[in-house]
Amino acid sequence: MDDPFSIIRQGSLVLIGQGTAEPRSLTRELVRRRHEFPGLRLFLGAVFSDTFAPAETDGIAFSSYGAIGKAGALAAAGRLDVLPVPYSSLPSLFSEQRQPDAVLISLSRSPAGLSCGLVNDYVAAAARHARTVIAEINAQMPWTYGSAAPLDLRIDRVVECDQTPVELQPVPIGEAERRIGEFVASLIPDRATIQIGIGAIPDAILAALGGHRELGIHSGMIGDRVVDLIDAGVVTNAYKSFDRGVTVANCLFGTRKLSGFADRNPAIRVAPISHSHGASNLARLAVFRAVNSALEVDLSGQMNAEQVNGRYVGTVGGQPDFVRGALAAPGGRSIIALPSTAKGGATSRIVAALSGPVTTPRCDADVIVTDWGIAELRGKTLHERADAMIAIADPKFREQLERAARDMLGVS
Repeated sequence: MDDPFSIIRQGSLVLIGQGTAEPRSLTRELVRRRHEFPGLRLFLGAVFSDTFAPAETDGIAFSSYGAIGKAGALAAAGRLDVLPVPYSSLPSLFSEQRQPDAVLISLSRSPAGLSCGLVNDYVAAAARHARTVIAEINAQMPWTYGSAAPLDLRIDRVVECDQTPVELQPVPIGEAERRIGEFVASLIPDRATIQIGIGAIPDAILAALGGHRELGIHSGMIGDRVVDLIDAGVVTNAYKSFDRGVTVANCLFGTRKLSGFADRNPAIRVAPISHSHGASNLARLAVFRAVNSALEVDLSGQMNAEQVNGRYVGTVGGQPDFVRGALAAPGGRSIIALPSTAKGGATSRIVAALSGPVTTPRCDADVIVTDWGIAELRGKTLHERADAMIAIADPKFREQLERAARDMLGVS
């Protein structure tokens, strides 16, 4: 077999399939041989494997759209250059302004053709414009609807493999997350369509939706717990404005439970970013509930989901897309859910002033939820917002937040 990397040049920009779609038979070999390609540049997305550990990747320059999963270790080591753009803009950026030299992509095969499997993201879009496409055809990658490889996709090298895709295990749900989940669930009516992420808070919200009926899902990513709601008849997608009867996501980030459920299942659609994050689509979703998170929120409703105290630990991601999509949708609401504290309760995540960038501006603030309650911000003045935000802060920080509000906003 020809060397799959023989067409990679010195200084190449290489896009890597992210998360559960990392083509590990290729990425591990590329990292092992990294010194053969001086100036190698890799663009990563979410990272759930140990392939790119800082101690084992010297000589590689990394960039990403955020510090997601184990990419955080690269950020902490000062080795991750972040592209701070909304997730929806990545396909056009890599098709027009930052065309990659090579794309490493994981695909599945069936008699119906090739499928992008668990992730149908910017890497799949960029593969149509890259100088070189190296594909891993994985016998264990599920074949999914909505993710068919483009007919005009040219594949230059193929590596066949048979290995379990990278998995993302669910994380434990704590008491704070449970309380947040119950508060958020109270804001989601039956027959609503929801967007939700992955992690302890999203899982707690999904767990709290067990008594709901006829929900729909249109999301950027979903995890294992969505399968439980579908099996229980809570998620039917019967009342969605479009894609009725179908759960839509751009990325399936879970374990074999989720990938097995999605394999050849027409009730799951792994849609391209233009469909999952497209503004015109989101604005059509009646009774849409977009549920996202933040690292911190200030008293006026500004949200930082990216960086704290000089360290990049998050991402712009799809938050701007879904926040504005929900606000444009008929009966839509944007919900930002976060714990009230960090560092074991030592610091407040409701703050007088952000310690990092503004990911979502206060003009787009709608509902903020912590483990202490719900703050309705839409239509409220700065003084009213400060009162509402202080009420959902941890009680031990409220007095100092009240003093800050008086100093900054003239709140009496």
